[in-house]
Amino acid sequence: MSNLFKLALNTIPRPVLIRASYLVRPFLKIYLKGTRYTDPIDGKKYRKFLPYGYENQRENVLSPSTLSLERHRLLWLYLKEETNLFQEELKVLHFAPEQAFYRRFRQLANLEYVTTDLNSPLADVKADICDLPFEDASFDFILCNHVLEHIPDDRKAMEELYRILRPGGTAILQIPQDLNREKTFQDDSITDPKERARIFGQYDHVRVYGRDYFDKLRDVGFRVEEVDYTSKLRAEEIDRYRLAKGEIIPVCRK
Repeated sequence: MSNLFKLALNTIPRPVLIRASYLVRPFLKIYLKGTRYTDPIDGKKYRKFLPYGYENQRENVLSPSTLSLERHRLLWLYLKEETNLFQEELKVLHFAPEQAFYRRFRQLANLEYVTTDLNSPLADVKADICDLPFEDASFDFILCNHVLEHIPDDRKAMEELYRILRPGGTAILQIPQDLNREKTFQDDSITDPKERARIFGQYDHVRVYGRDYFDKLRDVGFRVEEVDYTSKLRAEEIDRYRLAKGEIIPVCRK
């Protein structure tokens, strides 16, 4: 099964995979039903999760029902327990909306929920993150997860995110990050997909972020909090929800 998932991830365009997942999920939910692990997003329990990864497959990480990964489940817990996203009336912009969140956020009556992306079939607005069609200070809350590592001019993208966020607003801007690396590594001469996957971790990534990612966000004006939310959870919860211990959530405010 691991090899099959790896083949699909590396050969089938993501919009097609998104549509196909709606057909496959009901069967996977039945096949993997159990009590060992719980997806906190929908509360469903399974004997195991699915493998996931483009180059290096991680076993037992993809939820069969919500298609959430470790980072999605951790972020859900943080948003539920530590933010006003589920209570207050907010205008929210969600980049490249994850299936794990999309329908749930769409159904929240307190949110004016807008999605955007260049290619996703879930996007309301087709837009370039470096040239957004929104007025200044348009949104109270921005979710932009695992997008910036794909963008050649990430500085321009960060400036656009800062521009459209309202004063006092919050942005969650997660990226794959090597916390052992002090400086971000980017080499625009690397264009071969296989070489990109080997060096950057995925065929369509253009850099590996280091700890200076937080400084890059501060340079454009954000106030950044580096949140290790797993430190607030019990070891039993981290295991049951299949979370990555020590993962940092960059919480940015204007």
